[in-house]
Formats: sequence, C-alpha cells, structure tokens
Amino acid sequence: MKRFILSLFLGVLVMSAQAEAATVVTLKTNYGDIVMELYPDKAPITVENFVNYVESGFYKGTIFHRVISNFMIQGGGMTVDMVSKSTNAPIKNEAFNNLKNSKYTVAMARTNDPDSATSQFFINTVDNFFLDKSDESDGYAVFGKVISGTDVVDKIAKVKTIRTKGYSDVPAKAVEILDASVTFDGK
Repeated sequence: MKRFILSLFLGVLVMSAQAEAATVVTLKTNYGDIVMELYPDKAPITVENFVNYVESGFYKGTIFHRVISNFMIQGGGMTVDMVSKSTNAPIKNEAFNNLKNSKYTVAMARTNDPDSATSQFFINTVDNFFLDKSDESDGYAVFGKVISGTDVVDKIAKVKTIRTKGYSDVPAKAVEILDASVTFDGK
C-alpha cells in the first residue's frame, strides 16, 4: 500500500512538473542568441505552428529581412538572397488572447488577411499597443517574449537598412538565423 501511495504521489509530481514546463526557443543569429519563452496556454495554434517550423529546421538560413527603428524586427521567411521560402498553410489569428504587443514580445507577421500568418514573426522593439486586437483591428497575435538576448534584439534594431529587390527596411548586412532549437524546460 505504501508503494502504491508513493507511486501515486510521484505520478502527481511528474504531471505537475510537465504542466509547468516552459516552451523555450533559442534563435542563434550572427549577432548572438535570442531566447524566447512561448505561451502555449494563450496561443496554442500559434505556438504549435512556430514550434513545428523550429523542429523542422525551417528557420535555419533565414534572415531578419525587415528592421524598422523604434518599431520591430521581422524574420522567418526569407533567405539571405531575399527569396521567400515555401511555407505551410496559414493559421488562425489568436490575437484575441489578451497578450499585448509590448516591448520584446514575439508576434506573428501576416498580410491584411487576419488568418494569413505562416512562418514569419516579429519582435517588438518598443510597446506597439496599436497592433493589439481591438474593435477597429483584428490585431497581431503575441505568442511569446524574449527572456534572454534583449541586447541582441536591440543591436539588430539599430542596423543600417536599405531598399533591395523590391523590399524596404532590409538590413544592409544580413542578420541571419543560423539555427533554431526548442526545449521544454521546467520553470
């Protein structure tokens, strides 16, 4: 009976630890590492989509192709040669999750169609609350926050940008994602 109770107790501890596990993604860039904690409880579709891209190796060799000072840095869909990568199907916009586009949060990039996000994401470099869901806007879905490497984000946000191949705000020197990995760490 004591073994049964001990086994039951240990099982509850393991389940509690798993429930509190954090989903953490590390982007290794040529400017340094950016570590992001994701929020699967608030944006389950978006986090699953992002993690699938990370685990498939999709982001390796992509760049931060759009950098706008005092706004955000965007990446995850273009190669160093400014060629768009083929993506999975778009996902549903989860901007209704009440997460705010505050400084260092991570959100999905999309077109004017609210349900058009695929692989591209952006990191807010300032508070961009006008991007939140409202009565007037479908918003941009926040699904994580930078927890380490804010200095790297700040460094990228200050790079010189140019217009090239029909795109504006492109870093003059490529800001490349060399690798991306995901861990499910206990808090």
